[in-house]
Amino acid sequence: MLYATELVGAAAYDAQEHFVGRVREFFVEPAEQANRISHFLISRGRFQPLVAKYDQVSKVAPGRIDLNVSERALAAYQPNEGWLAVQKDLLDQQIIDTEGRKVVRVNDVDLAEQRTNEHVELRIAQVDVGLPGAMRRLLQGIAPSSLIHRLQARLPQRSIRWEFVNLIEPDPLRRVKLRITHEKLEDLHPADLAEMMEKLSAAERQGIIASLDEETAAQVLAELDERLTTQIVEKLDPEKAADILEEMAPDAAADLLADLPKETSEELLEEMPNLEAEEVRELLSYDESTAGGMMNTEFAYVSEASTREEVLEWLRKQDFALEQLDTIVLVDGHAKYSGTAPVARMLLAAPEQPMKELRTEPLVSITPDASEKDVFELFDKYNLRMLTVIDEENRPIGAVTVDDVVSRLVSK
Repeated sequence: MLYATELVGAAAYDAQEHFVGRVREFFVEPAEQANRISHFLISRGRFQPLVAKYDQVSKVAPGRIDLNVSERALAAYQPNEGWLAVQKDLLDQQIIDTEGRKVVRVNDVDLAEQRTNEHVELRIAQVDVGLPGAMRRLLQGIAPSSLIHRLQARLPQRSIRWEFVNLIEPDPLRRVKLRITHEKLEDLHPADLAEMMEKLSAAERQGIIASLDEETAAQVLAELDERLTTQIVEKLDPEKAADILEEMAPDAAADLLADLPKETSEELLEEMPNLEAEEVRELLSYDESTAGGMMNTEFAYVSEASTREEVLEWLRKQDFALEQLDTIVLVDGHAKYSGTAPVARMLLAAPEQPMKELRTEPLVSITPDASEKDVFELFDKYNLRMLTVIDEENRPIGAVTVDDVVSRLVSK
């Protein structure tokens, strides 16, 4: 195993054993190979730097690399934004450890050799985020490598395999050119990713949100502190921001837009599809401290005359967040509120059993102008998981869920 710190400043010799210069940087070309060191930048003092490709390297050791070509075969160095610079873009940079779900700082990079008949390739195996890497950085050039290796063996190792690393790249142009995917970030729970993002700079947070798909970005924004969410959305391209808002629950989108300047809020609503925009506008008309301001207009309601099997078949075709769906609202033949049925009770019922036989008692509902204090009291009194909001004609228009209540209480 070699370390990046052992190659920075390494002497480079050509096939004729002539000294060429010193390695000042080395690069990964993610578009070609995600972890291979593709190019070595060789500094030559006042002369133009040269670059050696991975297949022009015959041997690598701490403090030295040997080439399998003459100096004349090396190309002049030209900066390339599609390359990831190991020293500049990795060492001392913050990264996200997607396996450990935390933000860490890179102290060194561990490189593994992969030999062929004519050359040797270096692959990034893992990044060192512990004391050994910090010690190597401190002692490099001062103590011999053999001594450094003996000292580091006594220290606790703390490394992250390269496949579990996600770079935090705030520059959108560079992020595209490097083609570094953030699929691992999308596998994290939104609450974990939001917690990590709160420790980053504004530019880094912006870069992560811009790199996620709209659905994941919506889930993460719903978990972030309101102040940070507002800052992020204000700086997003309006079309991207509108796409994210479209993926959010209407009540969450309304809460976010309510915190934005009116001009920005209207611009984003104009970018959203008409139906979703109208739902959000309706919610924005309610005071945020009322049941209407807390409710979500996306909820499941069915006829009380439907059978359990009919409802399950209907639910299979809907786009509800099933992990949050535990209560079905019932309406009578005049589309008026007639109660609720827990999903758990449905699953135990006979296929032909009518939904009205599965409803719970007592029938509890609330009007949109009721205060949040009234909402809290009903949840506490009846141990509710969902509370139906009805209009003046007793028609269900929304639902307040237990997570809405918890979020509101926590923010107070």
